[in-house]
Amino acid sequence: MITAHADVVGSLLRPPWLLAAQKRLCAGEIARPGYKSVEDRAVDEAVAQQEEAGLTVLTDGEMRRLSFQSQMVQAVEGFGEWDLGAFLWGDWYGDDEIGDWRRERPKELAVVGPLRRRRSLSGEEFVYLRARTARTPKVTLPSPGLFANFWSPGRSRGAYTSLQGFLEDVARILREEVEELAEYGASYIQLDAPHYPLLLEPKTRAFYEAQGWSAAEWLDLGVALDNQVMAGIDGVTFGLHLCRGNQASRWLVSGDYGPIAKPIFQRTAAHRLLLEYDDARSGGFEPLQHVPDDKMVVLGLITTKRGDLENSDELVARIEEAGRYVDRERLALSPQCGFGTSIIGNKMTQEQQVAKLRLVCDVAGRVWG
Repeated sequence: MITAHADVVGSLLRPPWLLAAQKRLCAGEIARPGYKSVEDRAVDEAVAQQEEAGLTVLTDGEMRRLSFQSQMVQAVEGFGEWDLGAFLWGDWYGDDEIGDWRRERPKELAVVGPLRRRRSLSGEEFVYLRARTARTPKVTLPSPGLFANFWSPGRSRGAYTSLQGFLEDVARILREEVEELAEYGASYIQLDAPHYPLLLEPKTRAFYEAQGWSAAEWLDLGVALDNQVMAGIDGVTFGLHLCRGNQASRWLVSGDYGPIAKPIFQRTAAHRLLLEYDDARSGGFEPLQHVPDDKMVVLGLITTKRGDLENSDELVARIEEAGRYVDRERLALSPQCGFGTSIIGNKMTQEQQVAKLRLVCDVAGRVWG
């Protein structure tokens, strides 16, 4: 198991010139090869930024994605019409400065045909990243259960007789992806699973229960599908990331991990649990008592929603508090989520992002040496 005490969840802010190139590509003003060179430059800068901060685990910043989960629908045939809005809908909450925001679920979202993997989801990301760092490259993939978002009872049954059958096919494709990444040499793969904390609040839980399963059944099926993706791959450390929504410095839900801790922490095949803990919305550390002794907990104590920098002494104190429930050597530190879980990005500057990454490494150095 990778035991790094400083980690990064996944996405980084997209530089403005990358976003401008994306618009030019869509408008037909730039050819694909030219755009790829811009993407490569963005990844190179993301790698340099993380290495300079002192991270020994790093990602490509998800520079090649529209959203942390968009590579599935981009690489797999069978999904109907979609755009970035497929990953942004919901009732989003912000602080007084940011404000709240609401977007309806797009009515056209659906799986409309049997899924067929046309190309690797993240093979290009990993192979390019691996060639540009001697440190541990991490690849992030979406948890299968996230794609319940694309189930339409009226439009999807021509492709799949049941939601479970559809999600099992999503898990099959992700398993194929993991096996391919392992062949390429990937040693750290993370599943992003923000849908589990959505079960903590009645309003967001209602979407999942409307599919015909209780929250407990969703947890059982979701963990089983995750484990189909992760289990039995030698030489790969798996992470599981949980958060409560993260778009444009807003969030979807609040809630203590307690109701979902046992089924997830004790049954998941993941080796590292990356848990949002940057403010009171995540509750206390007591649910960590359910983490088995063979897993590490990566505490997401540093927020990506605001640019102001946390106090390092307070972070050390919070790590010590969490150490009451999990041995300190099985703890690590990271930001609470990505800085840009979609191309929209959170409300902070590149300089503030760099300072946050350095803080992760500085505090980890104080605590673990």
